[in-house]
Amino acid sequence: MGTRHDNNVIVLKVVTSVVVALMLCTTAYGLGNFNTDFEPTFGGPRVRVSGPGGQQLALTLDRGSGSGFRSKREYLFGRIDMQMKFVSGNSAGTVTTLYLSSDQSTGRHDEIDFEFLGNVSGQPYTIHTNVFSQGQGNREQQFHLWFDPSLNFHTYSIVWNPKLIMFLVDETPLRIFRNYENKGITFFPKIQQQRIYASLWNADDWATQGGLVKTDWSKAPFTAYYRNVNINTARNGRWMTHDLDANSRRKLRWVQKNYMIYNYCTDWKRFSQAFPPECKHGFE
Repeated sequence: MGTRHDNNVIVLKVVTSVVVALMLCTTAYGLGNFNTDFEPTFGGPRVRVSGPGGQQLALTLDRGSGSGFRSKREYLFGRIDMQMKFVSGNSAGTVTTLYLSSDQSTGRHDEIDFEFLGNVSGQPYTIHTNVFSQGQGNREQQFHLWFDPSLNFHTYSIVWNPKLIMFLVDETPLRIFRNYENKGITFFPKIQQQRIYASLWNADDWATQGGLVKTDWSKAPFTAYYRNVNINTARNGRWMTHDLDANSRRKLRWVQKNYMIYNYCTDWKRFSQAFPPECKHGFE
């Protein structure tokens, strides 16, 4: 399998998923691999690339360290799809992530977060989402999943365009965060370029049931898997005008009714003085 690169779209895929990748990205035309388009951020040998053309990556967490990687390039808007399979069994205390972030050393960074909080065996993973703009966050929504994400690969997607940020799982939208600049609200990441990051790390001081359940290190090492990443930044891509239609809106309402477990726009105790300004426009 050869390797081609383009300034707009990078598609990493195995042969068996070519059709899926093309469905996700109408402008898909390049092949790459985790070795050439991403780089480790921490964890050393705990970041392992495998498969023909470097199409799969595994992150490991043990007592010594977690691990992570990031894209070599930065992006301003686009769509990112990543197939992931999480830590199986007792994953309490572990956090698996997929997120976008600009340079955090500035103290005014932008960030778009998918964090997957482990749990004791038989209990559901929690999806933690958040949005940062100019160093400010506190826009969390959390969900449970309607399947066990450690059994098989599923596709987790972030759509980021000038109008909105959309979080999706297997094309089912979990959350929409809109740009309300036309209503005088400036909280929306739209200026700073961001890299793609992923990591697996220990956060048993807060991740599982508020830190009540700690990591069982007798189950270590813990491993999460990533594959088939699709990065679409083509200006004529569908992601540029992506929004809810009637079907996806029904799916969003279904998720929020049955699987949402936290929404910052309804947390009266936390925001006793005033909710963030976008909350008055409702939430999606």
